[in-house]
Amino acid sequence: MVSVYYKCRMRWCPSSVLHLLRCLRSRSCCRRGRNNRLPPWIRDTWAYMTVLARSLYFNSLTDSDVVFDSIFEPVFWTVDYVTRWFGMVFVCLVVLLTSSIVVIAYVVLLPLVLNTYSPAWIAWHVCYGHWNLIMIAFHYYKAAKTCPGYPPTEKNDRPFVSVCKKCIIPKPARTHHCGICNRCILKMDHHCPWLNNCVGHLNHRYFFSFCLFMTLGCVYCSISGRNLFLDAYNAIERFKHLDMEKPGIPVTGMGLLIGLFPPGQASYQTPAPPYTFKDKMINKSIIYMWVLTSTVGVALGALTIWHAVLISRGETSIERHINSKETKRMAKQGRVYRNPFSYGRLNNWKIFFGVEKRSHWVTRVLLPSGHAPHGDGLTWEAHQVKKDLIPV
Repeated sequence: MVSVYYKCRMRWCPSSVLHLLRCLRSRSCCRRGRNNRLPPWIRDTWAYMTVLARSLYFNSLTDSDVVFDSIFEPVFWTVDYVTRWFGMVFVCLVVLLTSSIVVIAYVVLLPLVLNTYSPAWIAWHVCYGHWNLIMIAFHYYKAAKTCPGYPPTEKNDRPFVSVCKKCIIPKPARTHHCGICNRCILKMDHHCPWLNNCVGHLNHRYFFSFCLFMTLGCVYCSISGRNLFLDAYNAIERFKHLDMEKPGIPVTGMGLLIGLFPPGQASYQTPAPPYTFKDKMINKSIIYMWVLTSTVGVALGALTIWHAVLISRGETSIERHINSKETKRMAKQGRVYRNPFSYGRLNNWKIFFGVEKRSHWVTRVLLPSGHAPHGDGLTWEAHQVKKDLIPV
């Protein structure tokens, strides 16, 4: 290429210029060929970082939020990737912890209940315990396996409020993009790592019911097992004192020579402890069950109460933040913001649970039910409704 350059300086002609351009083009093609030899993940990473850098000065509409999102995009991506990968770990952890409590209830607590409680109390504990367990297992399975609901990707005449910047598809009202699932979710509430699934329009009821019945089960175990926990804790402390106060002093070595043993006794034997290994494990199992259920009951109970408040207001977790900002913005203008998707507390609960008859409060709320939610999740009544949307 250098020789061509000097030749062009000595003899300036159109053919020489064309030859120089061809050399430059072939040189760039060779460089591209070398870049193509790099592993795909390096090229993808370099292309991603290039787009990320260019997004900082894309146009004049760029503000501080766009710059902040662009700078921390790798952090958000890492968190989303780790959460997506740990999803199955969290699901297995929920199954293992719940199964351990069930095993302790059947192996340790049920024999104690059958031997000490009256027939009426036995019937109550057996019926309530099994009903609560069935409701927990059913709603957890449905919440984890049910699709949260996705907006249509093909062209249609459905109304939409915006276009997703990542999916490049129309977004209906109350639809948001989940970075972990990498999809838009209808009436998205949040992504739950304990379900390894998004909580959206189609499985929101299952998620809340699981939280509610799991909280009730934990409170039930904590209250009913309080006396057993105190007895088990005192027994463990008593076992520790017995281990520290074993009678006698073992004598070995020189003790045999100086005659510390009675005539005819050549060894020292410690008497067996007044408790067995089974007794110790039973008491430890009761302590483990009470501590775990009490802790989960408090933490999950607070989350359940928070979601109950949101349901009463006709909001999701994401909409709570959006509505809070809108309330402050309109308050500065001297106006009052009203949530367009709230139809009154009772109607919000009816719509959430899909209650259409009085009997549905039992068959669809207090018993396992796989009925579909109210509406399709694509269109919503965006105005205040005074009458009952679902008459009961």
